[in-house]
Amino acid sequence: MSVKEITPDKDIMTPLYMQIANNIRTYISEHNVAVGEALPPERDLCQMTGASRVTVRKALNKLAQDKIVQRRQGAGTFVLPQVEHLGSNLSGFTGNARNQGQKPRAIWIMKAYGTPTKEEAEILQIAQTDKVVRLGRVRLSDGHPLAIEHAVVPAKLLPDINEISESLYQALETKGNRPVTGTQRVKASLANPTEAGLLSVEENSEVLRIERRSYLKNGAPVELTRSTYRGDRYDIMMNLENMQ
Repeated sequence: MSVKEITPDKDIMTPLYMQIANNIRTYISEHNVAVGEALPPERDLCQMTGASRVTVRKALNKLAQDKIVQRRQGAGTFVLPQVEHLGSNLSGFTGNARNQGQKPRAIWIMKAYGTPTKEEAEILQIAQTDKVVRLGRVRLSDGHPLAIEHAVVPAKLLPDINEISESLYQALETKGNRPVTGTQRVKASLANPTEAGLLSVEENSEVLRIERRSYLKNGAPVELTRSTYRGDRYDIMMNLENMQ
């Protein structure tokens, strides 16, 4: 681990422990540190960063709280696996999390009927007077907030909203309307105060804004979902093929 890459800048306002935690987090991500690999001991991190034992310990506890590392009494601090999403795979949050051995859960913000905006109606190819279902929730993986998700779906494609539980795609499937194709756009951004609170991260932390549009086999639009994912816990992996 490079001393330069994890040393905090004492001239900026961000607390030293947060700087160290963020720098270690970035180092793990950018250097593809293997799952299960041990971080240097606290004593070594103190020497590398010039910070006190209390500050370093606070930084490591923050990383453990965010599920970036696991601290084992008497053994050390070890890198944990991050949530991955296969970019070419059309699956919902629930299915993707379960496929990776995670336990998905949702905290509902909104579950209601409404009418679409002009933009939503155009994307979903419906009239502005048509009924839609609005689903807003914080998505958790193994009990930790990972994403904020807002979905808009034509009501005719779904069962009664009281029957919608964890998985939107399972609810669609009950009516024979599970999507088979889709597009997804990903953009890097920073968390606003509301998003930071819901995701348990610092304001202006890195996030990924993901817009998904999915379709039935006949090309009819199924959903417009806009999500904000924690950038420190979510990786997008894509399979590439040589098209020559």
